[in-house]
Amino acid sequence: MSTTEQPAPPGSASASYEPRTVRRAMLAGSIGTLIEYYDFSIYGYLAVAIAPQFFPNEDPTASTLAALAVLATGLVVRPLGGVFFGWLGDRWGRRKALVSSVLCMGVASSITGLLPTYSQIGVLAAVLLFLTRLVQGISSGGESVGAYTYIYESAPPRRRAFLGAVTPIGSNLGFMFAAATAGAISALITKDQMADWGWRLPFLMAVPLTLICLWARLRIEDTPEFEEAARRADIPAAPIREVLSTHRTALLQSIGLAMAQGGAIFLGLTYMGIYMTTNLGYDPTHVFWLTAGVVLVTVLLMVPAGWLAARFGCRRVLLAGLLGFLVTAYPAMTLMGRHSLAVAGLAYLLFMLSSAFVQVPAASLWPRLFERRVRYTGMAIGYNIGTVLAGGTAPYIAAFLVQRTGNLLSPAFFVMAVCLIGLGALSTVRKDV
Repeated sequence: MSTTEQPAPPGSASASYEPRTVRRAMLAGSIGTLIEYYDFSIYGYLAVAIAPQFFPNEDPTASTLAALAVLATGLVVRPLGGVFFGWLGDRWGRRKALVSSVLCMGVASSITGLLPTYSQIGVLAAVLLFLTRLVQGISSGGESVGAYTYIYESAPPRRRAFLGAVTPIGSNLGFMFAAATAGAISALITKDQMADWGWRLPFLMAVPLTLICLWARLRIEDTPEFEEAARRADIPAAPIREVLSTHRTALLQSIGLAMAQGGAIFLGLTYMGIYMTTNLGYDPTHVFWLTAGVVLVTVLLMVPAGWLAARFGCRRVLLAGLLGFLVTAYPAMTLMGRHSLAVAGLAYLLFMLSSAFVQVPAASLWPRLFERRVRYTGMAIGYNIGTVLAGGTAPYIAAFLVQRTGNLLSPAFFVMAVCLIGLGALSTVRKDV
């Protein structure tokens, strides 16, 4: 079966894809997404510990919902960050946008670990937490799509589907690192110590991670496609207007796909831990390590998922992944409630197996929806709107559904709904993409 890989862009030299340059691009692109999702997921994993420090309430569920609402609010501003960093990336270069986004993101995450609590400064503590999450959300709006764009354009055309696995591997390693960090800290200190100061440590770890990422990104050049466009002076003056006027179909497709990917995967990687500890009563330390193990299996599946995407096409592999989430969501959540951590772990793994076969092909499919001139901007707007609608809000929506309906399985219907939206969007994508 023929591959769906696209030919090399006009004017690009094969020398631009020398192995050392490609390796540097893969590292620089993936490590930023690692930091992005480490920060996002560590907040989700520690929401139960963070909540009473900033939102004291006699009802622990209400307190946790408030903390998750702040998480969702940080995601709401992602499209604003996407618009800015997309404009920066399409107008002035992918490298400048990537360096700027990771710097802002790392600073915001580090400051979170230094914030005073409600008992120290009152309601101002919640305001400061809200502001740091806003900055983190704005910078994240340009991070993932920047990495997708940079790696896609830096990879040799015939290897783009396979190397598209690099960015999802980075993001999932961020989730895994966050789970392992939370698990290690919760195992080494008491619950009171975790509530008092232990929750700060994972956020402060963003400092060395950010420095490593800056070192990697300052060593790279811009992508061959952008450099060629700059030589030909083929740079859009108003990429946002161009996207909204000539790429509306691609924009809607990317929104639908982002809703499916974000809704299913964010729920699996953030809410499931809260669900197993708060609703099912499992020990948080065990759940953290279980999550890390499940994510590790997912990461290991991403290499074969990349091979399959290169061999059979991104569209077909993505279709299989979305169908996998659709049919396993309800059975997996049902099995989790069987009062056995081992069974819950197997059910969680069953649900997350589809993750690799959604994230990897999507990483290469999104850049193909937009032409080079507006690729960064188009992806940033579409991806982030979809993420806001169903991704970052997934933990809050899931917790809200359980609270309002009393049905612990209600989040499964949310996953099924977003997968149907994604399947609808995918059905409109050309088969040769």
